[in-house]
Amino acid sequence: MLDNEIIDQLKSVFRKLKGKVELVHANSGHEKHAELIEMLEQVASTSENISLRSSETESTVPSFEIFHDSSPTGIRFSGIPGGHEFSSLVLAILNSDHQGKLPDEGIVRRIESLKGPIHLKTYISLSCENCPEVVQSLNLMAIFREDFTHEMVDGFFFQDETEALGIQGVPSVMDGKHLVSSGKSDLPRLLDKLEEHFGTDESIPKETVDLGLFDVAVIGGGPAGSSAAIYSARKGLKTVIIAERIGGQVKDTKGIENLISTPYLEGPELSDKLYKHISEYDIHVLEHRRLDQLESGKPNHLVLNSGEVLQAKSLIVATGAKWRELNIPGEKEYIGRGVAFCPHCDGPYYKGKDVAVIGGGNSGVEAAIDLAGIVKSVTVFEFLPELKADEVLVNKLKSMDNVSILTNVQTTEVVGDGDKVTGLMFKDRETNEISTHGLDGVFVQIGLLPNSDFIKDLVETNRMGEIVVDDKCRTSVKGVYAAGDVTTVPYKQIIISMGEGAKAALTAFEEQVLATA
Repeated sequence: MLDNEIIDQLKSVFRKLKGKVELVHANSGHEKHAELIEMLEQVASTSENISLRSSETESTVPSFEIFHDSSPTGIRFSGIPGGHEFSSLVLAILNSDHQGKLPDEGIVRRIESLKGPIHLKTYISLSCENCPEVVQSLNLMAIFREDFTHEMVDGFFFQDETEALGIQGVPSVMDGKHLVSSGKSDLPRLLDKLEEHFGTDESIPKETVDLGLFDVAVIGGGPAGSSAAIYSARKGLKTVIIAERIGGQVKDTKGIENLISTPYLEGPELSDKLYKHISEYDIHVLEHRRLDQLESGKPNHLVLNSGEVLQAKSLIVATGAKWRELNIPGEKEYIGRGVAFCPHCDGPYYKGKDVAVIGGGNSGVEAAIDLAGIVKSVTVFEFLPELKADEVLVNKLKSMDNVSILTNVQTTEVVGDGDKVTGLMFKDRETNEISTHGLDGVFVQIGLLPNSDFIKDLVETNRMGEIVVDDKCRTSVKGVYAAGDVTTVPYKQIIISMGEGAKAALTAFEEQVLATA
């Protein structure tokens, strides 16, 4: 199952293991049980510190748990973690031994403060590119608490169960029958949702940690933020980078073919390279953090959601953008139950069903083309009188027999029966006539929204929410700079964001030097 190249890579990765890791499988009569055992045997063969044994329990599907030094870690896999989830297995083994990239003390304190016990299941699809990060984040949390268990559940083996729970998208994190999280997420967002769902233990004292004064604080860890931090550090400035995750939205990008000098690169690989490059410099990295409060001044005063506080002479905002939502009734209520944002991940759940794609730009038309090969029918809804996508994509879309196109229409409400989506209401912009289109799923593809809410009352933004910057990345506030997709700079491209991040850092350095001259 695993080729020799992967086995050699695993030998190198697992060489750092110190404790004993056991892969403990249940006995199963399922036809794919032998496939799981073969995979686990190959993984165990890569290190003397990994072994495989049976729990002597029975299971209807292939499944196993991870033990460390004879104690359960709380991590369980129901299904065969191949495809995108193979990395979740590898990291679970490393993390159970407290190896690899682990959350820092501030995040661990928040995990330990959750009210328990906590027992979660994440329903995934092996074709889902957003699922591994959710699985890996919850596995990490389980390692730091004895009363926290997390089970990866491959929906392929549990189709009746997923239907009974009303799951129509992945990843879906469930606490019993309650949906805790659906769709793309990461450790800080999941931690927020767990704090909201389970509550926090008020008896655990909340510490305020003062991290002191920095020359430059970079907010955001994508291409612009990473570049800004590296350039600042190279100029000898004391630098901190505050980010929900290093890599930002790039981490969710499948293939990158326009980063000059690199013909093809996967998004997660570029994110890892950004983190490694940052690590080469004396940069204080505060990952899995959000800025809660900002007081502009000399210096700027920052309060993080982790309870940490710091001061910075200069601030570089590089928070990027996120998928734009419709903001119509029913949308948020049915996320994961008929409303989706990733056709590649959630498309298989709509096989043989009727779906809509909202948005006639390149992303929307590409999504409709992909979905047309899976679902019964696709209807594209476009606000403008014509589709905005490239002509070659529009021609391809129009050639497909199971695709309908509605232009000059405004979607007004996602309709459901309380459990799942049943239709979409829309208005003809010419006649103002309101209609309802019966369907099973809605895929939203209407572009990006700049992540500028936290600072829009401080600096000038345009009607789209983009931070207005000049040709040297200066905002309307002295000492506050901005770079990348969150700004008014045209063309939201990785290579442009990297350049803008460098420019912002050089400007901050130049103006700090002039201020002290």
